[in-house]
Amino acid sequence: MTDKNNDTDSAFESAAGIDSEHDATSQSTADSATEDGDETESFGTSSLDDIVLDDVEGEDDADEASRGLFDDLLSGEPIFEQKEVLRPSYTPRKLPHREDQINNMATILVSALRGDTPSNILIYGKTGTGKTASAKFVSEELEATSEKYAVACEVEYINCEVTDTQYRVLAQLANKFIEKNREHISGRIDRLESLREDVRDGESSLAETDFESIDAIESTLETLQTEREEFDEVPMTGWPTDRVYSTFFEAVDYTERVVVIMLDEIDKLVEKSGDDTLYNLSRMNSELENSKVSIMGISNDLKFTDFLDPRVKSSLGEEEIVFPPYDANQLRDILQARAEVAFEDDSLSEDVIPLCAAFAAQEHGDARRALDLLRTAGELAERDNTDRVEEDHVRQAQEKIELDRVVEVVRTLPTQSKLVLFAIILLEKNGVHNINTGEVYNIYKSLCEEIDADVLTQRRVTDLISELDMLGIVNAVVVSKGRYGRTKEISLSVPIDETEAVLLSDSRLGDIEDVQPFVQARFDQQ
Repeated sequence: MTDKNNDTDSAFESAAGIDSEHDATSQSTADSATEDGDETESFGTSSLDDIVLDDVEGEDDADEASRGLFDDLLSGEPIFEQKEVLRPSYTPRKLPHREDQINNMATILVSALRGDTPSNILIYGKTGTGKTASAKFVSEELEATSEKYAVACEVEYINCEVTDTQYRVLAQLANKFIEKNREHISGRIDRLESLREDVRDGESSLAETDFESIDAIESTLETLQTEREEFDEVPMTGWPTDRVYSTFFEAVDYTERVVVIMLDEIDKLVEKSGDDTLYNLSRMNSELENSKVSIMGISNDLKFTDFLDPRVKSSLGEEEIVFPPYDANQLRDILQARAEVAFEDDSLSEDVIPLCAAFAAQEHGDARRALDLLRTAGELAERDNTDRVEEDHVRQAQEKIELDRVVEVVRTLPTQSKLVLFAIILLEKNGVHNINTGEVYNIYKSLCEEIDADVLTQRRVTDLISELDMLGIVNAVVVSKGRYGRTKEISLSVPIDETEAVLLSDSRLGDIEDVQPFVQARFDQQ
């Protein structure tokens, strides 16, 4: 026991000795550093600089490599000057071939500048016929003119494809007017506070105001501050619809003004929520005391009013404006006007705009499609690092846009339609041509069993095939088999690999494993 203690003490002493030597060495080094202060400081700084410089050089190399990546992409001459001009969100200052429709809208809405209620307007037309762009252009002109003549006139835009329920529409409108009312009240408070200070300082008098004393100003300020605080924003969920409507009603009627409510894609609102919103909006003028409300509805569906209550239909459709499709020459004019702003000089070959116009004219005169084509062609030319957009770029853009459309359509298909389409793809991939409905149905049933989905009847699957045909995803032709009756022969109209990849990105279809045996079993049964 004593030996172990002695060993331990020796160990501690040894360790202490090492520490002492270490401390002494450190102290000696420190003393030496103190004695040779300048020399040591110079040496230490030099060593540190070397290390830092090495690190900085490494960072510079990384930065240089990173900068080189984009330097290469920017090395070519730019093609676009203002690309945003080619996007649907851009509202041009001139809309070729829509002068009649614009003048018609202006003639109806000019009564708002006189303080009267304009007639409600319904605007019809297919996608890309300039409906929204024209309506926004007229709205901007209306608001600009109202400011010029100090008339309280406002336009509120709602996209009903996004805001597609009565609650959301009313809540969004209520919150817009609540915000404007707060701004209005804040402006009045600022002016009254300034007047109060001027009166106190003797720089102004109350003779030409509606106030008899500073106390009257103070009282009005308190009232305004209370009103501002009482304007509570509507949450996007949680309130009863009646409360949302009354909040909107009070907000819009707070001051004298004429309000035009623009409901874009109004048919989507009716399809999702019925016509209650339109009924309330179109009838509220009889209850308003200060403000006046007019509705401007925009729709791609010419027949959506067939589903409206007759009372709503009569009050909503007081004025109707139809936007016909553009022809190829009109599309060419539109593209030419936009291209002059969007592209650098001499960036387009002569064939580009006519080809874009021709492709879009085939799509029921869709100007949006034409602009997308032109923009995409320019982007493809930039990626090729060329300084001009050529005809080949337009054809590549057409293929790309079409593929993007197919991908989006397939991605949003219901699960049952996806299963039917997947069955057709499996058959084609295994060399089956002139596919008939019975063959599709056999594979479809196997796929349903694999993911535990309900199996529809063969008649219903036939309907789904017809829907896929209408969407342009498959081509289904009814052929006669003589005494065996008639059947549909089905083939894909879209790229098979890309379509299959989109289908398999669906979480349910992605769970399907080893689909080959289903097809093989089907072939073995033949």
